[in-house]
Amino acid sequence: MHERISAGETSFPGASLAELGDAWRTLAPSRISFVSPTLLDHDLAAVRKLIDAGGYRVETITHPFMPGQPLSHDEASWLAPRARLSRLIDIAQQIGARSIYLLSGGHGGLDWEDAAAAFCACIAPCATQARSAGIALAIEPASPLHADLHIAHSLRDTVQLAEMAGLDVCIDYFACWTEAGLRATIERAAARCAIVQVSDYAYGDRAYPCRAVPGDGAIPLRRLLEWTLAAGYDGAFDLELIGPRIDREGRVAAVARAAQVVGTMLHELGA
Repeated sequence: MHERISAGETSFPGASLAELGDAWRTLAPSRISFVSPTLLDHDLAAVRKLIDAGGYRVETITHPFMPGQPLSHDEASWLAPRARLSRLIDIAQQIGARSIYLLSGGHGGLDWEDAAAAFCACIAPCATQARSAGIALAIEPASPLHADLHIAHSLRDTVQLAEMAGLDVCIDYFACWTEAGLRATIERAAARCAIVQVSDYAYGDRAYPCRAVPGDGAIPLRRLLEWTLAAGYDGAFDLELIGPRIDREGRVAAVARAAQVVGTMLHELGA
């Protein structure tokens, strides 16, 4: 597997630590990523044992910062999510994770600018903590179908929110590949890009989750990879493969094939 490819836990939803360990031993990545409940709700010693056994670098952690909770200017509503993220930052530092990327919290009844201001105020102490710990704290674009969880539904809005909050960016090609002016937005994002997520979309899929193995769909991945590398991004590319297509093929087989396709593209592009 190409050294810059990360095999993410997001591709193995519901897997136990033992099942993750088996998958990663088969795939042999140098970089892996976690979902935050695995780290927050399990024995950290077992997680560290898994990491050490494979000699993995923990590239990133995905975290639903305020799951199902709308953004609000009520500071009391921030306390529990902020405390949980603070604990995750400590854990990330302990296991050597490079970044955490998150969803902001839902729109609720606020307009975008007001919701963004609430998010910036809410996240500020955690942003300071993450910088001190050497952890990139990032936000990603997500479909409007996740409006109960997030307010940034394009890469442009994600970069704007990150700039407002003093955070980094996760570029998810699946969520942004159809945007106008995408190359310019990738160039704008590159200086604060912490992680890039790679998957594909097949025309005709209408229900989430509906990701496809890179190369099986319509996303012009080689072009997006080329733009991202040309913009100066030198980090990892995390595979996030979920949905019926992945389940039918088998998760390990799908990730292995994705790693081969993306790795070939990266080699050809000189990465």
